[in-house]
Amino acid sequence: MPMAKTELFDRELQEASAFFKALAHPARLAILNYLAQSKICMTGDLSDELPLSRTTVNQHLAELRGIGLIKGEISGVKVNYCLNTEKIEELDRLFRQFMENLECCKGPGC
Repeated sequence: MPMAKTELFDRELQEASAFFKALAHPARLAILNYLAQSKICMTGDLSDELPLSRTTVNQHLAELRGIGLIKGEISGVKVNYCLNTEKIEELDRLFRQFMENLECCKGPGC
């Protein structure tokens, strides 16, 4: 079976790319911001907090859950959404490392 083009790159670039792709929509950033600012697990309908339909919000929540940035735990008929702090820390580490690699261009001649 042929190798996927993404497999030609190292694991850290693949992980960073997956995170960046999940963050590439303002609604997903708004969801993460809302969960971070509320400092609690959100129970109920996040579409009340965003200018989007429930279906659209659920699609964005699925993307964020898929990459692991949020946790969604079922509690009766509702879902509690929380930031997954371990994955947030992993994203932070990958992003800082990626940005450090770009620091080389701050010197003369760039």
